[in-house]
Amino acid sequence: MELIQLIEHLLYEVSTALYLPVIGGCALLVAYTPVQLGITLFDAWQRWRGRFPERAAFFAALARIRPAAGTLPIEVERLLQAHELALSHRLDRIRFVIKVGPALGLMGTLIPMGISLAALAEGNIPKMAGSMVTAFTATVAGLGAGVLAYLIALSRERWAREDVREMAHAAELAIAGVGHGAVDHHLQAEADDAIAAAA
Repeated sequence: MELIQLIEHLLYEVSTALYLPVIGGCALLVAYTPVQLGITLFDAWQRWRGRFPERAAFFAALARIRPAAGTLPIEVERLLQAHELALSHRLDRIRFVIKVGPALGLMGTLIPMGISLAALAEGNIPKMAGSMVTAFTATVAGLGAGVLAYLIALSRERWAREDVREMAHAAELAIAGVGHGAVDHHLQAEADDAIAAAA
């Protein structure tokens, strides 16, 4: 029986020790998500004006390697994969919020509830009420950040697929333009599959 009590006490101490990191993490996500929203709105404005920075960077890099001979198709595919990876990493920043936000919100709910129950056992009603307020606030913050991040990710993933499709098309034209005849690399299909697999 003493062993069970020791384990319960250990778990309680671990849970209590995670209180500040979890609440701090929720606060950071709440601050980080509007920043990502602002970046997304700026990207939307740029795309509305016909500016595509990711595509422009790829086209510039493609123009630099086109004069090379011999291994040009391999170099073009490698360049395309590098830009796909960069787009995927950018999407990972917002996907992180989608997955971690609700988890931190749940942890930020359960930990204060444990503290609240301990305060109730001690008869400390004000501390219990304060912990319950924190618990519900953490839930709302975590879920809100996750929902907003999901909406942002929907737009960014669609834009990434469009950009990768255009990049793959330009890559195929570059390969076909050096005398290789019909293009059999199917880079557009590979690019779409890469973005879909990363989702």
